[in-house]
Amino acid sequence: MLNPGFIKELRSIVGRKHVTLEKQDLICYSYDATRMEYLPDAVVFPANAEEISLILRLANRESVPVFPRGAGSGFSGGSLPKGGGIALVTTRMNRIIRIDTDNLIAVVEPGVVTGDLQKAVEKLGLFYPPDPASLGFSTIGGNVAECAGGPRAVKYGVTRDYVLGLEVVLPTGEIITTGGETYKGVVGYDMTRLMCGSEGTLGVITRVVLRLLPLPETRATMLAIFDSIDGAANAVAAVIRGRIVPTTLEFLDYSALACIEGESSLGIPPEARAVLLIELDGETELVEKQASRIGELMRPLGLVDFRAAADAAEAEELWKARRLVSPALRKVNPDKINEDIVVPRSRLPDVIRRIDAIREKYDIPIINFGHAGDGNIHVNIMIDRRRPGESEKAENAVRDIFRATLDLGGTMSGEHGVGLSKSPYLSMELTGAQIAAMKAIKKALDPNDILNPGKIFPE
Repeated sequence: MLNPGFIKELRSIVGRKHVTLEKQDLICYSYDATRMEYLPDAVVFPANAEEISLILRLANRESVPVFPRGAGSGFSGGSLPKGGGIALVTTRMNRIIRIDTDNLIAVVEPGVVTGDLQKAVEKLGLFYPPDPASLGFSTIGGNVAECAGGPRAVKYGVTRDYVLGLEVVLPTGEIITTGGETYKGVVGYDMTRLMCGSEGTLGVITRVVLRLLPLPETRATMLAIFDSIDGAANAVAAVIRGRIVPTTLEFLDYSALACIEGESSLGIPPEARAVLLIELDGETELVEKQASRIGELMRPLGLVDFRAAADAAEAEELWKARRLVSPALRKVNPDKINEDIVVPRSRLPDVIRRIDAIREKYDIPIINFGHAGDGNIHVNIMIDRRRPGESEKAENAVRDIFRATLDLGGTMSGEHGVGLSKSPYLSMELTGAQIAAMKAIKKALDPNDILNPGKIFPE
């Protein structure tokens, strides 16, 4: 519990109505997409970097932990206030400050919703590529903190590839800027890259300078259905070898197809074992040529059906199959453990086979889909925690999946981060020296362990 004097000082910083202690409000900021729950002692809604600076100075003085939070859409527990303290919510800081069409940059506050920024720049003929599945409600600050990706990463990269500069409040309250509005800059350490993906443990992001691109002239969307997972994986390799880099190359295995059976209007044939959803963008003539070439490359690889959308409405219909998967998972079991492993593209069939073996070993449903173009697969372990032994089986399955991923030259997380959920497994991927170096950085910037404590590194 926070003492009355501390609460009074918080209210003096942000205003009485921007601090809440009501139980119903605390519950709203106690969970994220993992469904783990930790109740904060207070929720605070600052308006700017100066207010955040004063909050952090106060928190250091009183040894109260502070947990930065955007929309709370994360899949790793990265913003959860484990142990209590202050949930520092940045949704009031939601201005698009400037879109510069001459220099192709946008300057935004952390509470700007990703999809809103995309719409705003597209009205001006510009393009912000990162597209996490949560773009309709996730915020830029959270995207930067987690280094969010999305389907378009195969061609355009992830959030950090578009962050030119930041304004950040350090854990001890100092306000600094990193990078700037130029595309080049090598003065001092690259603090911008350090903050991207740091999961709110090294600073609170209060302003972001983003790189933009010209809006592509056209898009083409295709659905390819295969009679084997190997065929789909070989098709991914064939497309890249053919010197075509699609905007997206999304993958659904047979377990994911089974989830949407009867819900999709696509009429997926029963012999389908894997689906690729492919999208191209660019100049019209080149896109048309590449779309035709993709069909030719895939035809000998066990292709059951190949469909190209004639217009935007048909493209939307093709995307529905992909979007239906996540909500359909709850038909299998009520509780989901979502992991986002990454392997080299060529090892996709191997990792899917290893996951199949793990599914059989533990007799537990596992559904796979994701971004085949960059080897990033979302592995969804579906359980019912009310059943005795289900949680233990799932934990063992997660460990085996991570071990298989690392054996194949992969990584345990491509875009969700470590947070709380992957923290127990950190030493499977990182050496003691690596972890010690990271902890030294954390200690240097946050000597009192005030900011988002307990995340990334196992306690």
